[in-house]
Amino acid sequence: MKNEKKWQDSVLRFTQVSPTTNMLFHLLMIVLSLVCLVPLALVLSISLSSESALQEFGYRLFPKAFSLDGYAYLFKQSDTILRAMGMSIMVTVVGTALSVILNALMGYVLSRREYKLQKIFVWFVFIPMIFNGGLVSSYFIVSQFLGLKDTVWVLIVPLAVSSFNVILCKTFFRTTIPDSLIESAKIDGASQMSVFFTIVLPLSLPVLATIGLFSSFGYWNDWFTAMLYIDNPNLYTLQAYLNRLLGDINFLAQNAALLGVSQAQLLASMPKEAARMAIVVVAVLPIACAYPFFQRYFVSGLTVGAVKG
Repeated sequence: MKNEKKWQDSVLRFTQVSPTTNMLFHLLMIVLSLVCLVPLALVLSISLSSESALQEFGYRLFPKAFSLDGYAYLFKQSDTILRAMGMSIMVTVVGTALSVILNALMGYVLSRREYKLQKIFVWFVFIPMIFNGGLVSSYFIVSQFLGLKDTVWVLIVPLAVSSFNVILCKTFFRTTIPDSLIESAKIDGASQMSVFFTIVLPLSLPVLATIGLFSSFGYWNDWFTAMLYIDNPNLYTLQAYLNRLLGDINFLAQNAALLGVSQAQLLASMPKEAARMAIVVVAVLPIACAYPFFQRYFVSGLTVGAVKG
């Protein structure tokens, strides 16, 4: 009894946190939260400030002169903004679904020990995590060899498969899905595809939710792919449109004919800083509103997978 009590005391000593340490952890989390929230508050404040106040007083956490000119300017271009947002939503939904299926399929194949080429293909997947072929070679393959330049598929296909996600799926399938379960299904006459879709996937909600979460954020926030391969303004995603706006405010002036005003009138009436930050808010708001729903299903998937596993 004494030894057991000593063992319990030693475990409690290493697992319990003192009040001072607990307070330091709380302070650290508060500081990290402020580091994340202050830039967002500053962006929102700038988007709600008048252009004259920004030029006179600079950036402030609280608007010196409240104004909705930035949002009103964007509202005048609602057709362009809505088209870009619709493109972002479509790319995110299709790309996330394709990414989850492809990464899970590759991870499942590489997790099977009986697959003869398993070791070779594991290296083929692992090496791109460390080295890549460079921008010139990837641009040539995507634009010339595959012929995807200036198409909607160029926004989806290059980001569909990630070496990290494949390795993540492989490790999950290898350590979580019992081999005996798969062997029993094969004995019953199930094919590999039937085993994968009817047995493996329902037991793999945690890794599928993780990949879906990462992929959706990656597709929604991607602007570099559109900058490289998209020339047609109708195919710009919201993030690509934002990048062009932040890089060169005169990009909006090129669409002056659509608004029925001259380029000079457009530039004169443009709330430059407020409009830039307003479109940042517009770009962040949808994914910020969707994140709690993603998180709920993500946690639910973790729980179901743990119970079934």
